[in-house]
Amino acid sequence: QVQLVESGGGLVEAGGSLRLSCVASGRTFSSYARIGWFRQAPGKERELVASVPASNWIRTVTFYADSVKGRFTISRDNAKNTLYLQMNSLKPEDTAVYYCAAKTSISAQSYDDWGQGTQVTVSS
Repeated sequence: QVQLVESGGGLVEAGGSLRLSCVASGRTFSSYARIGWFRQAPGKERELVASVPASNWIRTVTFYADSVKGRFTISRDNAKNTLYLQMNSLKPEDTAVYYCAAKTSISAQSYDDWGQGTQVTVSS
């Protein structure tokens, strides 16, 4: 059974930083095509924040939503089966539940496996 478990969320003041982690079990990240971070704020639709190829041999680009470019960095450590999201210069509008997700097909619109989410709250 595949499990994605996020951690690292919390309460931080505007301008601060947090680092989210997502550990996979039951399946290696390298067996997916793409892995990423989504977020959902209250009353808003879930949005893709950042995504990255799941292994080095997959030649697709790293994606960042415009709202986080220059502030967030996505990275992975396949040896540890862990995905990270470094979030700097946080803003109150970054407040949301952040989810780790992975998909098997590069061309698929939807992601196959999801974590339970971790809350990020940025105070002004």
